[in-house]
Amino acid sequence: MNSATLFAYISAILGGALAFTVAWNERRSVVYLSFIAGMAVLVLETIFNGISLDVASLTTAPEILKWQTRRLWMMSLLPGTWLFCSLSYGRGNYREFLTRWKFVLLGMFLVPPIIAFTGSGQLISSIEHLPNGHWLIGLGLYGVIIVFLFLAGGVLVLMNLERTYRASVGTMRWRIKFMILGLGVLFAVRCYTASQALLYHNYDLSLQAVDTGALCIGSLLLLRSLFRTGHFAMDVYPSHSVLQNSLTVLLAGIYLLIIGGVAKLVTILGLSGDQAFTIKAFAILSALVVLAVLLVSDRARLHTGRFVSRHFQRPIFDYRTVWRKFTESTATCVGQKDLCQAAVKSVTDIFQALSVTIWLVDERKEQLVYAASTFLSESRANALLPPKEQSAKVIHALSRQMEPVDIDVEKAPWGETLRHCHPEEFRKGGNRVCVPMVVGQEVVGLLILGDRVGGAPFAWQDFDLLKCIGDQIAAGLLNARLSQKLLSAKELEAFQTMSAFFVHDLKNTANTLNLMLQNLPIHFDDPAFRADALRGVGKTVAHINRLIGRLSSIRHELQIKQVEADLNEVVAKALSGWEEVAGIELVKELHALPRVPFDPDQMLKVAINLIFNAREAVPREGRVVIQTSVFNQWAVLAVTDNGSGMTPEFMERSLFRAFQTTKKNGLGIGMFQSKMIVEAHKGRIEVESEPGKGSTFRVFLPLAIPT
Repeated sequence: MNSATLFAYISAILGGALAFTVAWNERRSVVYLSFIAGMAVLVLETIFNGISLDVASLTTAPEILKWQTRRLWMMSLLPGTWLFCSLSYGRGNYREFLTRWKFVLLGMFLVPPIIAFTGSGQLISSIEHLPNGHWLIGLGLYGVIIVFLFLAGGVLVLMNLERTYRASVGTMRWRIKFMILGLGVLFAVRCYTASQALLYHNYDLSLQAVDTGALCIGSLLLLRSLFRTGHFAMDVYPSHSVLQNSLTVLLAGIYLLIIGGVAKLVTILGLSGDQAFTIKAFAILSALVVLAVLLVSDRARLHTGRFVSRHFQRPIFDYRTVWRKFTESTATCVGQKDLCQAAVKSVTDIFQALSVTIWLVDERKEQLVYAASTFLSESRANALLPPKEQSAKVIHALSRQMEPVDIDVEKAPWGETLRHCHPEEFRKGGNRVCVPMVVGQEVVGLLILGDRVGGAPFAWQDFDLLKCIGDQIAAGLLNARLSQKLLSAKELEAFQTMSAFFVHDLKNTANTLNLMLQNLPIHFDDPAFRADALRGVGKTVAHINRLIGRLSSIRHELQIKQVEADLNEVVAKALSGWEEVAGIELVKELHALPRVPFDPDQMLKVAINLIFNAREAVPREGRVVIQTSVFNQWAVLAVTDNGSGMTPEFMERSLFRAFQTTKKNGLGIGMFQSKMIVEAHKGRIEVESEPGKGSTFRVFLPLAIPT
């Protein structure tokens, strides 16, 4: 038995011990069963690798073919099993992800095993014994497909693991760090070896020792995670967005580059023996794992910051950088929940405190309400929520305190209440600090943090910065509350305004129908009355439909379909039927225009609205002038009347707003809609008006479609 074979068996034993530990200690659920199943398949694959390496020393090609075929069978079971595990591990909302990925999961579970077990004879095309003593395994068509599907599954597993890691903060990240790192190392290396086999359609049998080393190191990291936390359970709620700047992908890329360089160097120097290559690859992999642990270590970052501060005599915080990052992370948060979630993440990064929680004060100032936390789930926080009487005492005490307070040294009863709300995760995590979030003299919430990395005590600079951050969060919470109240008030105002117009118009319509119903029994036998009644009902129905259509147009997104058209033709169509209006002088000055890109149907609405508004604004012997012209790069439609005009205040505040009108029976929708249509064409509307002298509306449309 050579060293590579022995190493494979040791790795299989470690993987089996890990699976047994999880099966023994953790509760039975799909998350743990998928992990145990995935480890079991990896162990079997590694055992088949070891047997293949052992029989390779005896130069028996048929035996190698048999065990390598079985290894590919096991490989076909890995993508579906581990993709399921990566989607469910550590996620409180894993059912959402399993639902979204159900078709991919089904494909990964079914397609590779079907190909592997039905095409066993075409998994491996050749086995060649090289002069240097190595065995070269050629992949058949089905073997290439299996390796490709495994590579795709491995990439998806890495993406999901990183999404879980980056969505976690505080103690949640501390708990899952080594679990994610172990699986990340395992699949990053496996993706490398799979890509090599896929690139050349064959692989050197000695390269499988790298897979064995990845399982060994990954199992050690996973065991470290289990011994560190004592359990597997977590409640992380990652979003569905795609993540960028992947640390896992960066580390994997560095590793693959170095391993590729080492392999090339071995070839150039003419070195032989799979053992030398295996040892070098394993050493490089181990070094990169140590580097990754240091990069994600909160304690390492803390000690580095202290070293810089101590030896270069810098303050604890770079306040400009800290404040810029904090305000950037919270500036775009509109709701209270989003603001609190962003705040706890920022506070965790700034103070290296793994346990951070925000409790809000309800509107009655009687009860604390859970808002966000880096280590408490909502269900656990609600279980720790103190009764009203205790909450009221805490709120009253902190309204007089106003400054951050160390709750571990506070002997008053309210200090015990806060300690109960924020349990310690570590025995050496340092003291817990409560920061009242105050606006004016009013406490709007509490920020509690503890479990500092390394148990570092809070200094006076920490307390000063915490006070500023607490005040900033309080101001943001107050703004969020006021914004919500303002939005609700505006929605209610808009509803009341629209209802007033709508009810007024419907009231007039109802009066008309009511009068008709009163006369119907008296004049029912009169054919002329019945005909007139039918016409009246038809007009009423048409009026109600127009009213509903105009209101509905506000809700729907404006669709513009631009074509080359003649603006004069649109104006002429809008003026059809003008002759029926007696006593009003109409002046048409339609000049020749080039064809302009616009939506004829939408611009017809604008022209009709402007012309009808002008007609209704002028007196019995009034005058309306319709003009079209070209001004610079614009086609211009101008409608001028000598009617009542508008005040500057109305034009500035109400003219183009919905439900604002000076007409007795108007809805205030026409000009609002016209402005939307014109601006959708990249044009504009200009207005000139003076009370008692009339108004001029000018519509400017670009002669060419703006790029």
